[in-house]
Amino acid sequence: MGSILPLQPRLLSSFLGDRLPLCTIPLGHLISAKSKGTKHASVQSSRTLCNLADLIFNGRNSEKLANNERKSLQPGKISPCLLVPDNIQKPPYIMSHQSPGIASGPEIHDEDGIECMRASGRLAAQVLQYAGTLVKPGLTTDAIDKAVHQMIIDNGAYPSPLGYGGFPKSVCTSVNECICHGIPDSRELDDGDIINIDVTVYLNGYHGDTSATFLCGSVDDKAKELVQVTRECLDKAISICAPGVEYNRIGKEINDHADKFKFGVIRQFVGHGVGRVFHADPVIPHFRNYQRGRMVLGQTFTIVGSTKPVIWSDDWTAVTEDGSLSAQFEHTLLITENGAEILTKC
Repeated sequence: MGSILPLQPRLLSSFLGDRLPLCTIPLGHLISAKSKGTKHASVQSSRTLCNLADLIFNGRNSEKLANNERKSLQPGKISPCLLVPDNIQKPPYIMSHQSPGIASGPEIHDEDGIECMRASGRLAAQVLQYAGTLVKPGLTTDAIDKAVHQMIIDNGAYPSPLGYGGFPKSVCTSVNECICHGIPDSRELDDGDIINIDVTVYLNGYHGDTSATFLCGSVDDKAKELVQVTRECLDKAISICAPGVEYNRIGKEINDHADKFKFGVIRQFVGHGVGRVFHADPVIPHFRNYQRGRMVLGQTFTIVGSTKPVIWSDDWTAVTEDGSLSAQFEHTLLITENGAEILTKC
């Protein structure tokens, strides 16, 4: 991931890892939160809101992992990429074999675009809900990928992650200490795991993006608390979204709630625009920051964000340095004059 400058940290897209051109935005001093012991009324905005909260709680450190209370996450075997029928519309980046980076400027949607965003969001939500029902001990993340892939193409859509900058799978599956970008493989889920499943679909030229963290079998109370509070952080961030609201209020809302429970908040990964393109302006930190700018009608973006992540040799999988658990939730929102409509909610 490279070094982090005191006043200008590397800001990376939630999906792209270190493959994007770097953006530098003054955000003040980096303070790591630790746990105990360690133009028209019809022009509206669809947005993805995502928060990634990283818990470093007492007893869940690398020493405990060595004592086999929870096995450290290890990569498994990755199966060949799945095929997509020729008749399904594919995003432009598929033929380039390169990461397109962040597109300049926010997207503005007309009524047709809004309806397309609703359709892609609805499908993404249905796929995620189905994927969650599959989670159980003994299931491989590769099996989740195959199920998600099949459901997406059966509905005439393309799984957005597949082939993006070389990503080899149709969904991201991030288990336990994996912050994001986990590649589905042969590893079987264990009883007590938590897993984030991040689904993005490309339908009729628009991306719909959503994710949730699921409990696998009998999960301990600390992990349950992490998942619950992470969900609450997202809900609180959604509640303040409206035209004219400053971007930095999102990070404050999330960080304030996480602090109440002594949770750390991911800083190296940030939000980005989404819609006709997978990643675009604006860049949105989800932790306390001094970024200027306000939400405007017709703009689409995501919000995401571990202290000290480690990137595996696959160039994608981001895990917490000390093995602490991480959870994530995400919704695509449509910002109307009256507030936020959740597009990725079944």
